[in-house]
Amino acid sequence: MIKQQANMDWMLKDLAEGVPQTRNVVVLSADGLRMAQYGADNDTADRLAAACAGLQSLAGAVATELPHSDGRMRLVVIEMDGGFFYLMAAGEGAYLAVLADEGVDAGLMGQRMRDLVLRIGEHLSSPPRQDGQGAR
Repeated sequence: MIKQQANMDWMLKDLAEGVPQTRNVVVLSADGLRMAQYGADNDTADRLAAACAGLQSLAGAVATELPHSDGRMRLVVIEMDGGFFYLMAAGEGAYLAVLADEGVDAGLMGQRMRDLVLRIGEHLSSPPRQDGQGAR
């Protein structure tokens, strides 16, 4: 995973620097483990990743209430005092999360996140865990 993280660092940096007001970018597995980050220390990135696991699960549960939904979450946006939070599906079992300040261009952020997911989808995929261990 260290090599995988190194391969993603420049891509996450590109997103963060390409969209003004971006604070933190985190790639996480579906079970809430941080895979890579930019702009956040490890503790902050770990907290965001853990919170995202619950959020993507909640979004999936809500999606099942739509008659033609497959139950998968694509994008969640939360507006808060002081900023925005974005969570986007990014490959099999992986998610891209972004925390941004209040002045962020929401349309640009969504577009750049989609572009990033398309460019590096295979790098953002997280293999399923087996017996509580990450696949090697």
